[in-house]
Amino acid sequence: REIYVMPLAGGRPRRLTFDGESSRVVGWAPDGRVAYATRHYSTLPNTQMVLVHPETLDIERVPLEQASQAAWGADGKTLFFTRLSKQGSSTKRYKGGTAETLWRFGPKTSEAIPLTANYTGTSRDPMVWNGRLYFASDRDGTMNLWAMDTNGGAKPQQLTRHRGFDVLRPALSEGRIVYQWGADLRVYDIGEETDRKIGITLPSDFDQTREKWIEKPIDYLTALDLSPDGDRVAVTTRGNVFILPTKPGRRIHLTRNPGTRYRGARFSADGKSLVALSDATGEFEFYRLPANGIDPAKKLSADGKVFRYFPVPSPDGKFVAYRDKNYELWLLDVAGGKSRRIARSENYNFSWLSWSPDSRWLAYVVAAENSNDRIHLHDVKKMVDSPVTSDRYDSYSPTWSSDGRFLYFLSDRNFESLVTSPWGPRQPEPFFDRTTQIFELSLVKKQRSPFQPKEDLGEDRPEAAKSKTQKVDTKPLRIDLDGIAARISLVPVPAGNYTTLSATDKHLYFVSRSTTKKRTRTLQAIRRDAEAKPVTVLSDIKSFRVSGNRKKVLAHKDDNLHVFDASGSAPKSLSKSRVSLSGWRMSVDPTTEWRQMFVDAWRMERDYFYDPNLHGVDWKEVLERHLPLVDRVTDRAELNDLISQMVGELEALHIYVRGGDHRDADDGVSIGQLGAVLRRDADRGGYVVEHVYRTDPDLPDQVSPLSKPGVEVEAGAVIESIDGVSTLAVDHINVLLRNKSGRKVLCSVRDPRAKAPRRVIVEPVSSSRAADLRYDQWEYTRRLAVEKSGKGKVGYVHLRAMGRTNIAEWARHYYPVFQRQGLVIDVRHNRGGNIDSWILEKLLRKAWFYWKPRVGKPYWNMQYAFRGHLVVLCNEKTASDGEAFTEGFRRLGMGRVIGTRTWGGEIWLSINNRLVDRGYASAAQTGVYGPEREWLIEGHGVDPDVVVDNLPHATFRGGDAQLDAAVKHLLEKIKKDPRPVPRPPKYRKR
Repeated sequence: REIYVMPLAGGRPRRLTFDGESSRVVGWAPDGRVAYATRHYSTLPNTQMVLVHPETLDIERVPLEQASQAAWGADGKTLFFTRLSKQGSSTKRYKGGTAETLWRFGPKTSEAIPLTANYTGTSRDPMVWNGRLYFASDRDGTMNLWAMDTNGGAKPQQLTRHRGFDVLRPALSEGRIVYQWGADLRVYDIGEETDRKIGITLPSDFDQTREKWIEKPIDYLTALDLSPDGDRVAVTTRGNVFILPTKPGRRIHLTRNPGTRYRGARFSADGKSLVALSDATGEFEFYRLPANGIDPAKKLSADGKVFRYFPVPSPDGKFVAYRDKNYELWLLDVAGGKSRRIARSENYNFSWLSWSPDSRWLAYVVAAENSNDRIHLHDVKKMVDSPVTSDRYDSYSPTWSSDGRFLYFLSDRNFESLVTSPWGPRQPEPFFDRTTQIFELSLVKKQRSPFQPKEDLGEDRPEAAKSKTQKVDTKPLRIDLDGIAARISLVPVPAGNYTTLSATDKHLYFVSRSTTKKRTRTLQAIRRDAEAKPVTVLSDIKSFRVSGNRKKVLAHKDDNLHVFDASGSAPKSLSKSRVSLSGWRMSVDPTTEWRQMFVDAWRMERDYFYDPNLHGVDWKEVLERHLPLVDRVTDRAELNDLISQMVGELEALHIYVRGGDHRDADDGVSIGQLGAVLRRDADRGGYVVEHVYRTDPDLPDQVSPLSKPGVEVEAGAVIESIDGVSTLAVDHINVLLRNKSGRKVLCSVRDPRAKAPRRVIVEPVSSSRAADLRYDQWEYTRRLAVEKSGKGKVGYVHLRAMGRTNIAEWARHYYPVFQRQGLVIDVRHNRGGNIDSWILEKLLRKAWFYWKPRVGKPYWNMQYAFRGHLVVLCNEKTASDGEAFTEGFRRLGMGRVIGTRTWGGEIWLSINNRLVDRGYASAAQTGVYGPEREWLIEGHGVDPDVVVDNLPHATFRGGDAQLDAAVKHLLEKIKKDPRPVPRPPKYRKR
């Protein structure tokens, strides 16, 4: 988003910025310049304010870090600003470390002064009128308008007293404040002390509310199933169910009910109908959908109270097995419409439900007390449950042979580490690749396995011949439970990284996953024969299913569906096996869909939230209050805004309302970035390079485009032209870099002391990479500062987040300094993730003995254990798992925490609760508490042991008081307790 201005009377807008990053208008400065907030000029992901002249486009940065909103005082120079941007989670009454506060900064002050420090909640949207400061705050539990003296001395005065909805986005002009409240605009008159609703009539066709067509329904796919005979595919997509023929035929839309969502459609055994979940009643119930698309649907259940997962119909059509969000496993009696709970878990949810061919037995997987997955068999007739695998290993993905005499499954029992010892760089740890094997469980005593070599018996038994031509057997099965655990045998397939096992008459199909970063999935098969070898059937698939008669296979590959014979080999022609999606489109009524999504978001928050009592909130009342406003929504962004207001009532973090089917006005043309600070200078003939971002020279692939060997543009140089066009011939140099990210450009550059320009080829980077360059500089310069002030005794590690890629940051920066006497672990601005235990585990390693070779210094075991003193730096932007690490560091007694209070989000989230258009309101799903039985961190944050704030003006000028305090503390600790390596004892004499 860029900044534009246009006449109030209408006319062509003029673009003021070309940053290539998201910007937000703050308002007009007293001198006529436009103030906007952006991260474009900050080396940290912090918001700064910038002033841009609407005519010359000259810019000036306001010398404050973390300033996001502002208003000017009567002198035109004193700035009243909001420190910090709104934290991203949808929550109300937030009082964590990232709460917005109001500050004042004037021309005669050396540092900004806090005005609302006496309140821990939110104070934002500063507005100045007649010597008073007006703002929005949630001091009474709801965001309302307040006023105070500009010096911050007197107690604030409350102006509005709304309940139910927050005051949002207020703006002041001529003594009146207009703001959003619910779906309305209201105006508060300061002089008259009155508040009223503004009546608005807006003639419009509201084109985003009109019916629209989805061009690629497969993009919204949530479930696939193959008909029993393999001649049709059931597709659940965007809340609708379709039947697609595998050969030329009629494409059937089964669910023409606008405003109703269908989930998880599965064929019945006879192929004449499907079972699916539908929220037509307000809760998800099971329905039978006739496969012809003509006959009416029949409701099968009427007891929906919590989120239910996809149905698994029994082969005889009498039952539907399903699991729910409460970790309960159920059987629905189709004829009677009643559900019977057959199991409940206290650990993890059930998975891998699989019916026996005769419908008497249900195989399923559930975690044991030790968290290992275990396969159970439930006898539907006797209502008896029997575990058939031990809790020693993870066992999962059970599938029945056609005759029901064998149960095949996957289990992780092969542990052969590719790493043989902890000796080596970075104390290598065991890595178990290819842990999964395929097993066969004989359900009947004394029967021959189809994988057993014939020569073992000397002749073919009748069972052996029969195994080659198995049919799906629906006769009652006899399962010998006595001693069943001893009847497990290994299928002769090499161990691998397998998932999703299915059996046909003659083959086993399974997915093999690569261990590469891409994690590709390959469909493989093996004949149920002693001499057989695995065969690759199809590579790069997303999922697969086998038909009920076990004769056909459905595979989802790329954006295509393929159905082919279950021959155990690759399809003869991939193009001929493709299910036609040509011309498949579906219409959507946005207004009815928005209403369904709103209720769906409400319902899933209810069912996913970690606290069944929803923090004591009357959740039905919340729905009743907000639901009428859905009728006033006119585009998808407004729906997200309304959902955000609703879910905010839970007062929990990690609830993000994002995504959805927004109309995109972006032209798709990005701006290439040169990785430098540039300033227009007509007198010098182009754009002056004021600064090139510095990065770690040991990582040459990450340097600025202007620092590449052979380019080497330094500060003070002037870029005169790009691709032959003068940089002064356009409004901004970045105009010439549009659509140039990753593409080479020819630059004419005049070096600082050169008489003539030189030509260089430069490859601009993307805006996201440019942001990383700025962050790289911040991190690199922190490291250099610690090297200097720590006198070589203190190391520095910064973790930007706690994800898979961030463990690389740890490896790069910890091991080079593990032998130092002090270490700063900087988790400021850490965005979270889930690897806190990896880092804490490394820090818990202790040196408990020492090796002394004949030559050289002693070294210790445990390898790479840190023996010195530790400090963790945190701040208001330390979030989620960054906070968990910080709290764990302190609770485990590792050292001191310095900085400011953190974000306060420690109810871990789920984003599995997707809406029909792929948007979501994530759920705070798993709470965190300590051994003292107190909830940790949530809503407040982690309090540092030593509070040190990086103040806005000093930080803008390059200061880092927190880092200075950390190094000072470590040097003091080192002086008192230097912790040298113990000297070896004297050698023994005989």
